[in-house]
Amino acid sequence: MAEPATLLERTCRGVRGPRPPVWIMRQAGRYLPEYRRLREHVDFLTATKTPEIAARITLQPVERFPLDAAILFSDIMTPLEGMGVGLDFAPGPVLDQPVRSEADVRALRTLVPDEHVGFVMETLRLVRAELRRDAALIGFAGAPFTLFCYLVEGGGSKSFTEARAFLHREPRTAAHLLRLLGTSMAAYLVAQARAGADVLMLFDSWAGLLGPRTYGRFVLPVLKETVAAIRAEVDRPVVYFANAASTLMAQVRELGADVVGIDWTLPLSRAVRELGDDAVVQGNLDPAALFAPRAELADAVDEVLAEGATAAAHVFNLGHGIHRATDPDQVAFLVDRVHERSIRKAG
Repeated sequence: MAEPATLLERTCRGVRGPRPPVWIMRQAGRYLPEYRRLREHVDFLTATKTPEIAARITLQPVERFPLDAAILFSDIMTPLEGMGVGLDFAPGPVLDQPVRSEADVRALRTLVPDEHVGFVMETLRLVRAELRRDAALIGFAGAPFTLFCYLVEGGGSKSFTEARAFLHREPRTAAHLLRLLGTSMAAYLVAQARAGADVLMLFDSWAGLLGPRTYGRFVLPVLKETVAAIRAEVDRPVVYFANAASTLMAQVRELGADVVGIDWTLPLSRAVRELGDDAVVQGNLDPAALFAPRAELADAVDEVLAEGATAAAHVFNLGHGIHRATDPDQVAFLVDRVHERSIRKAG
């Protein structure tokens, strides 16, 4: 196998480079003035479904900052429409009809990416053609349980009580839905890889709502199958990010992802103790730290770098998505600080 081309790809494979690669979750979006100017003329759904617009938004952050990756501008809900789900954003996702029965699950289609979400693949191809060669392109999907939450709840929620109750009330139907989502998201990520994505990421935004027993019973088996299905088709690093999941690290270790994203509430060194010395971790600066004075932000960045040094390799990132009110100059300072501290340490 040829050596991976970019710093991010090599790091995801466990090869520690001269510095940690750095990119930022939700980096293509509303904190950037150029994004806001573009969005004055187009709504969110149209932007995600128009390859020329989505590609331009994907590239905006790497044109402004010396980041090591661009991540596809899309939404975790996008493939659900292709599976037959009626969906709108107001501003969060709202489903026409929640999935609450075996008949509802049977009514869903298994995703056929090139047929149902071909515009995503075209976006990736356009980005690939323009992206500078030393930057990786990240494709992503929602993890099965997180998509399950929205489907069963019918929209957003802080607790997803109906979705969690459905696991226990209708375990066979819940398992059927999770497997369908796992199969579909594996196909979706494989298609993204073939369209040009170098790294594939699964976002499990609501995994932290589950305890270890429920996660291990319902979620972990499907995730293992999803990762295995991806690996059977394409050779790309897989990153798994489970938000607020500090109690689940022992289970997360079992799923076989190349990289585990860690939110800001768990020090990376403690995550490594749970995941093993060979773990590659991503994270995990608190997004709120970007509102701190520069001296405090510098200290926070340095602390994450020190914590990341305990892992086999480290991808510098936030512990969750960047806030819309963030000053882009703070992002520039963060990226420069990662570069500066790494060069100083190497020297």
